[in-house]
Amino acid sequence: MGTSRPARAGQYLALLAYLVFLAFPFLWLVSTAFKAPRELGDLHPTWIPKDPGLDNFRQAFDEQPLLQAAGNSLIAACSAALIAVAVATPMAFVMARHRSRLTTAATGWVVVSQAFPFVLVIIPLFLILKNLHLINSLPGLIMVYVVWSLPFALWMLVGYVRAVPPELEEAAAVDGASRLRTLVSVTAPLLAPGLVATALFAFITAWNEFFFALVLLKSPEKQTLPVILTHFIGAEGVADLGPLAAAAFLATLPSLVIFAIIQKRITGGMLAGAVKS
Repeated sequence: MGTSRPARAGQYLALLAYLVFLAFPFLWLVSTAFKAPRELGDLHPTWIPKDPGLDNFRQAFDEQPLLQAAGNSLIAACSAALIAVAVATPMAFVMARHRSRLTTAATGWVVVSQAFPFVLVIIPLFLILKNLHLINSLPGLIMVYVVWSLPFALWMLVGYVRAVPPELEEAAAVDGASRLRTLVSVTAPLLAPGLVATALFAFITAWNEFFFALVLLKSPEKQTLPVILTHFIGAEGVADLGPLAAAAFLATLPSLVIFAIIQKRITGGMLAGAVKS
């Protein structure tokens, strides 16, 4: 039985309201980033800047080392995403293809571990990294990001591996293909959309992360972009609103650009996998 027109209209209205809710902060951020300093103090703000300009962007780059911080964030996020996916992939194959009470318990622990607050683990992490001489270093921060994103990456990949029909691997084995050859030639192409989606999740998580970077990185030349953004707020809590909005807008662009580039590939890969299976 199909959905009635009133119900469908209600669904569309709910979706539209949700999109407006998500888009409002970003659109206001973009508007603020291009407003002139005198317009930022207007008692009756407008959506569209009256005299748009790039002064806030110039001031942001003059006041803080945004390019260096963006480079640090890019190194940390890309490294964490690649390592997390590389480690989680073989683990996901084992958990998906060899089900037992142990793998079920491991999956449950993976989900539960995501509920742990950052404050609960920061002191043990700090002491461990201090003993390893990795405090105030990007390798130490990357290690933390990998450990933090690995459980959810593993949980995601297990679902993708289970969606790949085992009959395909069995057919390849009958044809004489080795286990490694089967995984590389048969399973991996079908799993590619899942690998991309998982890497994107790990990248965005590391790119936007603030708390660990704030605690573990002390040298200004090693700090990541989210930490540098706090430098636009003065000691009394007064924000330099224009440059802060400009810097925050630039910080959101990589995630948006990456998602825009790969979203069609993710969808296309899923459809290709469905046809092959």
